Amino acid sequence: MRLDHVSYAAESDGLHATTARLAEALGVAPLDGGMHPRFGTCNMLIPLHGLRYVEVVSCLDHPVCDKAPFGQAVRARSEVGGGWLGWVVSVDDISETEKRLGREAVPGNRHRPDGVELRWRQIGVKGLISDPQLPYVVQWEIPDELRPGADKESPVFITALQFAGNPQRVTDWLGTPVGGPLEGVEVEWLAPRGNPGLLSVTFSTPRGDVTL
Repeated sequence: MRLDHVSYAAESDGLHATTARLAEALGVAPLDGGMHPRFGTCNMLIPLHGLRYVEVVSCLDHPVCDKAPFGQAVRARSEVGGGWLGWVVSVDDISETEKRLGREAVPGNRHRPDGVELRWRQIGVKGLISDPQLPYVVQWEIPDELRPGADKESPVFITALQFAGNPQRVTDWLGTPVGGPLEGVEVEWLAPRGNPGLLSVTFSTPRGDVTL
C-alpha cells in the first residue's frame, strides 16, 4: 500500500484553467488525462516523481456524473469552489480491502488522448463522501510503464500533507497504520473546525518548496 495520487476538484473557471495554475506553481507541464466514462468525469494530470501525480478533475455535462459516487464527490467539491478532493492509495491486491469493507471494488477506465486504455479497480469513494479525510483505494490493472506520468522524470516530490481529522480513524479505515502508505511524506493532523479532509499538499520543486 502506497500513496498513489492526490485529487483536486476544478475551480469555477474550469478544468484547464485550474490545472494551468497548479502546474505553473509546480513548474511541471500537465498532461491531458481523458474521460472516465463510468464516472462522468474528466481529468488532467500533473506528473510527480515516483509514479505519483496530481489529478485535477471535473464533471462532464452528463447524467452519469450525478449517479456515480466519484462524480457526486467531484461535483459537490467543485460547487463549493473546488480545491483538494482527497488522496488515493494503491495496492497490489484489492481483495483484502474488499473483505475488510464488506463490498466489491468497482472497475474504472479511461482512454488517453493517444488511445491507450488505462484500467483499474477502486473502492472507498463512498467513504470519502461521508468522511473526506479517508482515502479511497485503487489497484491498477496495467503495467507500471503505462501508469500516469511513468514516461516523465519529474523532479517534483510530495513532501507533506496537512489534514483536518483523526489519524486513528484513517488507520482503522485502511487496516494499517496511516503512516505506512505515506512513507517519506510528513503528515500534520489538525482538529477539524468544520469538515475533515485534505487541507494542503507541500511539494519539493527545483524552485523550492510549494504548498498548495
